[in-house]
Amino acid sequence: MFGISPLGWIHTLGSLPAIPLGIYMLARHGGIVPASLPGKVYFVSMMIGAITVFLVAHEPVGYIIAILTILLLFAGYGAEHLLGPTRKARYIETICLSLSVFFLMVPTVTETLRRVPDGHPFVTNLNSPLLLGAQGALLVMLIVGLTVQIIYLVKRDKAAVRS
Repeated sequence: MFGISPLGWIHTLGSLPAIPLGIYMLARHGGIVPASLPGKVYFVSMMIGAITVFLVAHEPVGYIIAILTILLLFAGYGAEHLLGPTRKARYIETICLSLSVFFLMVPTVTETLRRVPDGHPFVTNLNSPLLLGAQGALLVMLIVGLTVQIIYLVKRDKAAVRS
């Protein structure tokens, strides 16, 4: 079904929980919360997806996205452990984990449009206007979302200094 191999299904189903968890944490908390249960499941699910990319990817860009995702996850989840509960750690965590959501959604949207509906996908060419528009929309959401997150962190830091 959908031209997905058995390894592809392991990759897809292993990484699938990261999508609703990422969306939930962004909507509820304004970012990925590493210490929370959803944050821990997000990390495991993202790692399953990123590692299994090396078994299923057909395009070299998939390997690059997987490596970047793994690096971003370790940087985001490790920032507070390495730097302590500092402002710098919060900024690194926020930026890295928001980028990890972006690197989750770009291939998700791309592969969904290239495979659905089964047998007659919406997109058959990587230069399709629909695909490029969807990827562009994800980029805009990343830029706007990161901007809002950074503004929130700056305001929170200023308020903490005043009190």
